[in-house]
Amino acid sequence: MRGLFVTATDTGVGKTVLSAALLAAMAAAGERVRAYKPVVTGLEDDEEIAARGSWPADHELLAAMAGMAPEEVSPLRFGPAVSPHLAAQLAGVRIDPGQLLAAASAGEPDRMLVAEGVGGLLVPLADDYTVCDLAVALGLPLLIAARPGLGTINHALLTVRVARAAGLDVRAVVLTPWPTDPSPMERSNRETISRLGEVPVQTLSQVPAPKPAELARAGAKLPWRAWLDPSRAAAQRGTS
Repeated sequence: MRGLFVTATDTGVGKTVLSAALLAAMAAAGERVRAYKPVVTGLEDDEEIAARGSWPADHELLAAMAGMAPEEVSPLRFGPAVSPHLAAQLAGVRIDPGQLLAAASAGEPDRMLVAEGVGGLLVPLADDYTVCDLAVALGLPLLIAARPGLGTINHALLTVRVARAAGLDVRAVVLTPWPTDPSPMERSNRETISRLGEVPVQTLSQVPAPKPAELARAGAKLPWRAWLDPSRAAAQRGTS
């Protein structure tokens, strides 16, 4: 299985925009892509809907970039804006980790997979199965989306530490949305995360609209080809 797993330091930090930008950039470069996000919640929550504005729900955005049906991207979809394990409990269903893995592996195996987690690595998908467990089972290189502003150093370094403790290959932290004119604090955050975490830190600029061309333009600035190549990723870490 070829691809990348995108996680985040928290919910609402740009993880889906990063995933969509990668899909759009890969597709624009001629790659055949597919997207997978095991669970989507908050589809009937008024605050979540208002916060999205003109942007579609996560699974709909990813589906549009990958040329898939939204229900293929996210097999489990819930209305309340709560963690997946609680959303399932409220709906009277049980999330089966085996089914999540099977859904991730479904489809054409030669397509590049961008798998996106739900919230951060330690969010429970089921009572005893976290996003981190799913990422380990899939065995894909990991990207961590994080805010550029105050608090991001702690959140990013904690996520890097948890990921590495689980044996995940952290290819980069991606700060998003990265402003056109970053403040001294934002510049310092980027340098500090890279230095203390011994991890490459990239940036993804603000994407103005959920259009393939806009997302592809932003994603093309990321070194996704290097992230997919273990030898190039190791060299990148050595120069970070």
